[in-house]
Amino acid sequence: MAFPTHRPRRLRLGGPLRELVAETRLGVNDLVAPLFVREGISSPQPISSLPGVSQHTRQSLREEIAALVDLGIPAAILFGVPAHKDEIGSGAFDPNGIVQVALRELSEEFGDRIVLMADLCVDEYTSHGHCGVLNSRGDVDNDATLEVYCRAALAQATAGAHVVAPSGMMDGQVGAIRAALDGAGFSDVAIMAYSAKYASGLYGPFRDAVDVQIAGGGNRKSYQQDWRNAREALREVEEDIQQGADIVMVKPALSYLDIIAQVRSRVNLPVAAYHVSGEYAMIKAASANGWIDHDGVAIEQLTAVKRAGADIILTYFARWFAERAQ
Repeated sequence: MAFPTHRPRRLRLGGPLRELVAETRLGVNDLVAPLFVREGISSPQPISSLPGVSQHTRQSLREEIAALVDLGIPAAILFGVPAHKDEIGSGAFDPNGIVQVALRELSEEFGDRIVLMADLCVDEYTSHGHCGVLNSRGDVDNDATLEVYCRAALAQATAGAHVVAPSGMMDGQVGAIRAALDGAGFSDVAIMAYSAKYASGLYGPFRDAVDVQIAGGGNRKSYQQDWRNAREALREVEEDIQQGADIVMVKPALSYLDIIAQVRSRVNLPVAAYHVSGEYAMIKAASANGWIDHDGVAIEQLTAVKRAGADIILTYFARWFAERAQ
């Protein structure tokens, strides 16, 4: 007996049918909005390499958060741009540092209506642009940096952060921060670890956004993940989980879909991925030149990140996507 030939196209012939059988669904609830707040400015400052993104004042940040809440976006992550930088990045843990001040204001105004995340690093605050304290040779001192990270975690938690997000890729950072938070009574503050953060060439627009130049034309390859390695990234993820991470992250997203998929298959924690500034900027630049369809490619890329296994996507498209979904 001959069986009828299977024809997959039957399920692709109409939009409603395609929607019915879609395997991956991208929604507003999957997204986190990265936001920049700058000290000492009186109006939002557009970031030329990130079209549609600005450095916010404290007031415009509150207005942006209010808009995100109304759109149903569940979380935002804050990055600070201080008026002054120093060798150890003291603005990251100063109670009057720009992010801590902003967190207090946002916490008072919005409470639990949106998840307030804080990037936990010092590169925005150091005069040399590295993610840690430098030793006499000019190298990042891992253990001295952990002490600064713990101080920053406590400052952010005290100011109202629901989630702290250590992004410096220091060995032992999650364990040190977890111990510091728990010891100070902040056991409910979650840690979203940048567990597999690669030394990527896709961070340029972000560095414009936070006014970071790495001293001496240097790079961060001595502490960020080598982009040629996958097994090493999985070890980093496992170590962060053992140390107490609540969420693990892969960054960037598109060039590391294989890493996202492998992490998803191995862990039971929520997996985040950061659709980074360069990935966003490439879509903006190519669409501005008429080379690609902006909306189609943005949705395709974000859906690919979701399909690879990310539960949470940090993206500069968050507000755009939510407005589009209204």
